[in-house]
Amino acid sequence: MSERPHLLLVDDERSIREPLAQYLGRNGFRVTAVENAAEARVRLNANAIDLVILDIMMPGEDGLSLCRHIRETSEIPVILLTAKSEETDRIVGLEMGADDYVLKPFSPRELVARIKVIFRRVATGGQRVTAPDGATYAFAGWLLKTQERTLVDGEGVALPLSTAEYNLMLAFATRPNQVLSRDQLLDITQGREANAFDRAIDNQISRLRKKIEPDPKNPTLIKTVWGGGYTLSADVRKL
Repeated sequence: MSERPHLLLVDDERSIREPLAQYLGRNGFRVTAVENAAEARVRLNANAIDLVILDIMMPGEDGLSLCRHIRETSEIPVILLTAKSEETDRIVGLEMGADDYVLKPFSPRELVARIKVIFRRVATGGQRVTAPDGATYAFAGWLLKTQERTLVDGEGVALPLSTAEYNLMLAFATRPNQVLSRDQLLDITQGREANAFDRAIDNQISRLRKKIEPDPKNPTLIKTVWGGGYTLSADVRKL
């Protein structure tokens, strides 16, 4: 990362975009501000961006779609700008791999604090869970292939995973038989401080269970530990 981190600010409201860009500039950041996702994609391809601040509600391609693109193609941290009425969108954004969110109207000072928290985590090695290229984890008749980011069942059928599902499954596969709290899972899989949206983890667990459990309502692999969190109850071999 450069001495002055390069932020990409994406917001269609000029009254928010321009003053916020100036404030961030005064607080030690280099800022590129654009009004839509199309311009953001151009900047992401042309510049070394260290963090994206992204409004969810925009005309044309919305922020959730752009967030998905960023997470599928890079590990650039993303902070969502969102209205209180957009709770479902916030949850979806976090499940897609956004690192944090800030509710509008917000304090620019709070946003700067959240940006610094994310950069500290990246600097100290707290970024998203990763695995060696090409590593495969075998457990209970399943194969988690990190190169393809897929789960393969005993008959060789590959199940595609969303980014959030893959990160969660990898967290379990690299920590089998360990009880992981919701806060730990949020931090491991999304590289951000846990907050009230730990329900996002429950939603992801539910979707994973539907894919890998014979009876999702009575799970035998991804078990709930009451008062503790979740655990992958299986022996895992790294191939």
